[in-house]
Amino acid sequence: MKKLLLGNEAIARGLYEAGVKFISSYPGTPSTEITEYAADYKEMYAEWAPNEKVATEAALGASVAGVRSFTAMKHVGLNVAADPLFTSAYTGVNGGYVICVADDPAMHSSQNEQDSRHYARAAKLPMLEPSDSTECRDFAKIAFDISEKFDTPVLLRTLTRVAHSQSLVELYDREERETLPYVKDPSKYVMNPGYGFKRHFVVEKRLIDLKAYSENCPLNREEMGDTEIGFVTGSSCYQYVKEAFPNASVYKIGLSYPLPMDSIRAFSQKVKKLVVVEELDPVFETEMRAAGIRVDMGKDVFGMIGELSQVKIKKAMGIDVGDVRAFDEPVPPRPPVMCAGCPHRGVFYTLSKMKLTVMGDIGCYTLGASAPLSAVDSTVCMGASISMLHGFNMARPETANKTVAVIGDSTFLHSGITGLTDIAYNRSISTVLILDNSITGMTGHQQNPATGYTLKMQPVPPVSLEKVCEAIGIRRVKTVDPSDLKALEAAIKEELNVDEPSVIICRKPCMLLKYVKAKPALSVDSEKCRGCRACMKLGCPAIRFENKKAVIDNQQCVGCGLCIQLCAFGAIGEGK
Repeated sequence: MKKLLLGNEAIARGLYEAGVKFISSYPGTPSTEITEYAADYKEMYAEWAPNEKVATEAALGASVAGVRSFTAMKHVGLNVAADPLFTSAYTGVNGGYVICVADDPAMHSSQNEQDSRHYARAAKLPMLEPSDSTECRDFAKIAFDISEKFDTPVLLRTLTRVAHSQSLVELYDREERETLPYVKDPSKYVMNPGYGFKRHFVVEKRLIDLKAYSENCPLNREEMGDTEIGFVTGSSCYQYVKEAFPNASVYKIGLSYPLPMDSIRAFSQKVKKLVVVEELDPVFETEMRAAGIRVDMGKDVFGMIGELSQVKIKKAMGIDVGDVRAFDEPVPPRPPVMCAGCPHRGVFYTLSKMKLTVMGDIGCYTLGASAPLSAVDSTVCMGASISMLHGFNMARPETANKTVAVIGDSTFLHSGITGLTDIAYNRSISTVLILDNSITGMTGHQQNPATGYTLKMQPVPPVSLEKVCEAIGIRRVKTVDPSDLKALEAAIKEELNVDEPSVIICRKPCMLLKYVKAKPALSVDSEKCRGCRACMKLGCPAIRFENKKAVIDNQQCVGCGLCIQLCAFGAIGEGK
């Protein structure tokens, strides 16, 4: 039976068919749906971990126990997981172990454009790169075979276009795998210097074996056509090249590390012009040039920033693509904004109004940096807001009463606790706002340890953010409703003027949660409206200006009431 599947859905199907039993991940676009789809299969245990490092270690533990295990994350999540990743190359596996990393060229939902192929080389781990949904399913299964054959974790790399595009996939039955016996072996799994040094020899020998495998494996292949030009490419770029140059010769790379250099060299000798097409960094090109393989065209024309496409590839190669269809009128940009009724909006309005320096973090609240709120001063990585606040205040203690950090509930549990511990331990005069919207919002409403439910919606005791903060050593912990602007501002002023660390938990559920009921939409009395634009300072997508008067879109408004608190003329209310 064939079915139209997203790349992420196809990977989940591959896990099912491969007999995987344990999955642990942390949500991150564009990888999130893999674990969500996997959770639909009762034969596989699937969970959300607090962060990617924990997920990677948990899956490695399951592998050591003897079952096939898996973890998925986005590219920046692999940075968090790098510590166990590198050492797992030394320990090897018992049951097959696959780590999926999803890169995000063009930064559709990310803070950088890093190329995770570098991790394969640095950690000396094999990496597979599918180019469509069928290959997502196939490569996921093959990755486990490679893992067990070579006693190694395997990296499975996707891109946004592969993860979120659809193609037909043949479905097969699940192959159940017996749990392999666990044998106590400190020389393999205890990576102290004595054992670790010996395991390094194993890693280097394995790499030699993998290089030999790459030369003849079905993941890498020649597709000979017109020999005037030949392309070396893989992943989504393979699809672009095949569409742009359907008659050209192509060497398709599916196992991107280690590269099959002998096969690529042989291919290069069959074509008159060799072109390397890859997004982001010149990983293939650099290694090919280092191996003495000629490259006639590569990053010198395709560049290192953003996504490629069929049209971009043709243009870069000097081919006239003619008129590209355009709209009759310019399409206005639609940058992401916080939803109408978002519980974070009042926080950022207040912080902006108070003219505070705000160390930001990763999540929906990153949007607090956008106009008209323009409240956030920095956003670097998960948990950085708290640690950066500590360093900022230690360097400029005179501004501690004008500087705060903001972080979400899921992000706080991911990597904010250690930063807050640093503040408490070193008695930094700092104020942290935890924006608790009761869900992991930006990646699509995933549960986390503070919500009281697991990935499979089993009820569990929720982590108390208040008790965690107190246990760390924060004596001043206050909880407020962020929709009460006066109470919120008063709480922030109070905590900024005390001589010890403090935390304000701004708790209100995300308006998009199914159990949160919207209130009746508000409206504007045009007779009372003075056109002062105070309500526009909220940046609410439900409010606009027409004929110098505020107008509320009743299809978007959820009656949160923030605008009522800002209107000095009583022009906004229910049913007016």
